[in-house]
Amino acid sequence: MFATVLSHQNSSHTNALPQDLFGAIADLKRELKAVILAHYYQDPDIQDIADYIGDSLGLSQQAAATNADVIVFAGVHFMAETAKILNPHKLVLLPDLEAGCSLADSCPPQAFAEFKAAHPGHLVVSYINCTAEIKAMSDIICTSSNAVNIVKQIPADQPIIFAPDRNLGRYVMEQTGRDLVLWQGSCMVHETFSERKLVELQIQHPEAEVIAHPECEPALLRHARYIGSTTALLNYAQMSASQAFIVATEPGIIHQMQKAKPNKQFIPAPPMNQCACNECPHMRLNTLEKLYLCMKTRQPEITLPEPIQAAALRPIQRMLEMSA
Repeated sequence: MFATVLSHQNSSHTNALPQDLFGAIADLKRELKAVILAHYYQDPDIQDIADYIGDSLGLSQQAAATNADVIVFAGVHFMAETAKILNPHKLVLLPDLEAGCSLADSCPPQAFAEFKAAHPGHLVVSYINCTAEIKAMSDIICTSSNAVNIVKQIPADQPIIFAPDRNLGRYVMEQTGRDLVLWQGSCMVHETFSERKLVELQIQHPEAEVIAHPECEPALLRHARYIGSTTALLNYAQMSASQAFIVATEPGIIHQMQKAKPNKQFIPAPPMNQCACNECPHMRLNTLEKLYLCMKTRQPEITLPEPIQAAALRPIQRMLEMSA
């Protein structure tokens, strides 16, 4: 993980927070000629102030197309890295530098380099939830929105390594009939859902459809009426005739679901323990206050070594071309 912090956000800054954070952020956005990109898993306040809210594919497309001078990325580190790779000469800010990703962390670059070397002749398709170093070792990047479509475009006789998420990889194998070599990584949030508690919830709400993200475990996915990316789940919930849904992904998406369909019921799928484990602790590190401070101080700034940045750009560009 590469990043540069130009100065520290000290306590004197926090003491000077304006009362109207929404207004102050809007003023800073005009001053900086900035765009605020936010993932669906961010706090509702951040979603409400963002210029664009989306999943990894949509956010990548927005980052590639923006004319803004500054990109403020309300998400996690690999997302801000992707924005920097697509905009090497722009200032890219991340409200909290510690907003990482358990899935990205599950694929250390040195170990993956050895794994890749052990499978010569394989094309590397990597889920966008990985570090810039893993992207630089990849041939094509994908997201949960386009992974199936991208693998379908690859010649049938071409062996493929799929990294880092084994659950998404297994789902792609089922949908395409391809035999992929899977890196055994996973997302801590999507592995916390309890199948037993999900079944109990279905008994309590027999009218509710289960909708799930493909990063979930296979045992959970078999109960789902619909499986898709966060954007696909949002769209399905709006179009479905059902009035109730059990949502098996990070519950931040429910804010947008409720805004789109306030008369429908959205129930977060339960984790194994009595905790908020279905909330991504990394995503939730970003707050409206930190968003304001990062724009005010122009840091933390995301930076990457030029060779990594150049190598990582090629597979992202291939993804965008194959997703057009």
